Amino acid sequence: MNEETEVYHGSGNVFADLGLPDAEERLAKAELARQILNIITRRRLTQAQAAELLGIDQPKVSALTRGKLSGFSMERLFHFLNALGRDVQITVKAKPRSRQQAHLKVTAA
Repeated sequence: MNEETEVYHGSGNVFADLGLPDAEERLAKAELARQILNIITRRRLTQAQAAELLGIDQPKVSALTRGKLSGFSMERLFHFLNALGRDVQITVKAKPRSRQQAHLKVTAA
């Protein structure tokens, strides 16, 4: 068997690589949700306990932990992080001249 396999170097944003709209926002929401899930997991919270802390019902926690993020705004995810004892800091800065477009990026400390 002599099949050729093509390998592509990703951009760092799977949503952009898949050609999905609003790729940067999708990636940012995914990172926020990952942080929320990490906190829930580290605290060994059940979905019901997490729901109570976040002020939502258990099915919404289930959707959040499974990456079903279309029903969650960035602002709502920020609120969840605050409810879990995390500060959320937003920094606005000029983009480098070397880059064509401005970006949205979430980083965790």
